[in-house]
Amino acid sequence: MALSFPNRSRSYDTAHQRIRFYGYDGLFEVCFYVEADALKTAASNRDTIEKDCLLAFDAARESILNAARNIYSTRRKSLNLICSADLR
Repeated sequence: MALSFPNRSRSYDTAHQRIRFYGYDGLFEVCFYVEADALKTAASNRDTIEKDCLLAFDAARESILNAARNIYSTRRKSLNLICSADLR
């Protein structure tokens, strides 16, 4: 079964400075993280980093989901990290 992303929710992980979102391979939930640096936010104020990262994620959603599909197709792990090199 193909990886799908029916749930549009995403959240910011402050401790690790990354965005978390989920995909599904059939009934199996697959967790993905996108490093904040990969989103190339220009946030200089610590209070706006979360908001800026979430907006950047939304703007690049299709590219991020394509990267997630590519990563999952080769690694098939339940937890996957997307970095800037994966989005090029």
